[in-house]
Amino acid sequence: MTTMQAILQSGPGRPLQLGRTERPSPGPGQLLVRVHAAGVNRADLAQAAGRYPAPAGESPILGLEIAGEVAALGEGAHGFRVGDAVFGLVAGGGYAEYCVLDAGLAVHKPAALSWEIAAGLPEAWLTAWLNLVELGGLRAQQRVLIHAGASGVGAAAIQLAHVWGAAVAATAGGADKCAWCRALGAGLAIDHGTEAFAEAVKAWGGADLILDTVGGDYLPRNQACLNRDGTIVLIGVLRGTEAHINLGLLLVKRQRLLGSTLRALPSVRKAQLAAALWPWLLPRLAEGRIRPTPDRSFALADAAAAHAWLAGNRNLGKVVLSVAA
Repeated sequence: MTTMQAILQSGPGRPLQLGRTERPSPGPGQLLVRVHAAGVNRADLAQAAGRYPAPAGESPILGLEIAGEVAALGEGAHGFRVGDAVFGLVAGGGYAEYCVLDAGLAVHKPAALSWEIAAGLPEAWLTAWLNLVELGGLRAQQRVLIHAGASGVGAAAIQLAHVWGAAVAATAGGADKCAWCRALGAGLAIDHGTEAFAEAVKAWGGADLILDTVGGDYLPRNQACLNRDGTIVLIGVLRGTEAHINLGLLLVKRQRLLGSTLRALPSVRKAQLAAALWPWLLPRLAEGRIRPTPDRSFALADAAAAHAWLAGNRNLGKVVLSVAA
């Protein structure tokens, strides 16, 4: 058995530890990637705590996005060669020396992007694209509210909506994070610790589209500042899984509430998202119209510290793990 280093757990809620486990093999249509960097996401924290198990048949190892070099090709994995620099979205297994990546989700890494920058793109940007563009129907001139604007997803969503031509408001915790959101394109940045965001957004003109990573008691406040025919897309429940909904407002203002998760989508659907996103995003990154938002890189062995950093809301943008060669 060929082994590799990976971050392992003895059970939900148990410590994250560097250990050795069997190296995966690429199946049909897959690449085996020698991982150089892996993104860290809130979903990883939830999985580590036992609240977000890996989909059936997927690696139980944490990690939903990677960048690295192709080490082997599965049958029918066309368009790539051993040694190619790639990055992409995975359904699990990223916190390891090797990970399998569906060829339909793999992207050739531009030389200008570091491993760490590339590894921090897929989850945040595919989430923003799915929920703002494809589900939310993002349009120019709309007014868009992004919660948790200083997160990886929030930073991607702010820039996506801004470049799309929408007016953007964002919530964040503290003056520094609010200033950072404004620098990314948010015309209005609201410190959720000191300001009532619903009142601020109503004074701004209300929101036509809201991306909510928070849930819980944010729902009635989202409804209060959502304009007629507006849409709330819920993608997280940091403040709880239960909420009060005003059905009268839902009816009278013709509001829509959508729930969405990226990880559970079929690979074919994820590949469709990737095929739409990357030709739009990569040229704009190269032109400087959109900028990467790295926060901090941790060594693979320090995955627990990376989780603590993210759980403490200390990040501005993406946290990644660097995997030594």
